[in-house]
Amino acid sequence: MKLKFTPHGRGELFVSTLLFLGGAGVCAYFARSENVVWLYVVAGALFALWIFVFSFFRDPDRETPGDSRTIVSPADGVVTDVTEFAECPFLKEPAVRVGIFLSVFNCHVNRMPLAGKVVSVDYKHGKMLAAFNPRAETENEQAAVLFENEELGLRFLVKQITGMIARRIVCPCEAGMAYSRGERYGMIKFGSRTELWIPKSVKHEIDAKRGDSVKGGLTVIGRILDRNT
Repeated sequence: MKLKFTPHGRGELFVSTLLFLGGAGVCAYFARSENVVWLYVVAGALFALWIFVFSFFRDPDRETPGDSRTIVSPADGVVTDVTEFAECPFLKEPAVRVGIFLSVFNCHVNRMPLAGKVVSVDYKHGKMLAAFNPRAETENEQAAVLFENEELGLRFLVKQITGMIARRIVCPCEAGMAYSRGERYGMIKFGSRTELWIPKSVKHEIDAKRGDSVKGGLTVIGRILDRNT
């Protein structure tokens, strides 16, 4: 099976190949020619870093399960919380938030939990606190994208939040752009947090719970219920 990589990582992959893989080759050459053992260790460390960078930017194809009402995870990682709020500032009504922590070992490509058209994109510059820090939810750099699904009659929010290691949010969304369920819509480079907000006014079930391991576009975390349910 062919291993795919996200186009958002082309620059990093090119630079890491030059620095890490090239450096590993140089160290291995001199280690062998000069019989310097510690250079083998350096070569191995550089090669491991190169493998890590390539692993980070992997972007496998996935078959999204369920139908149009099935909510899939917007990111790979671990569910940190499923919390009800009296009001979501962007939805302007009570909502349920599903928070997902992405470690540096996860695939960091974000995917659509439901089909939707972009209503607005709100980008906020901020701090780089650790993604698991509760203050990171409001103080860190983040991009909040409000989507509308006309078929289901709801708006939902997906928020990308940087972490202590993450330094860049990739969010090419613009108002009016439409995405299908499970489709890639952006990524966060290195450790981070992704949130999904669903309005409580729409009947739904959230099956995800704290501690669950999820995969973006693949793991079912809930469902939008029919109005007659």
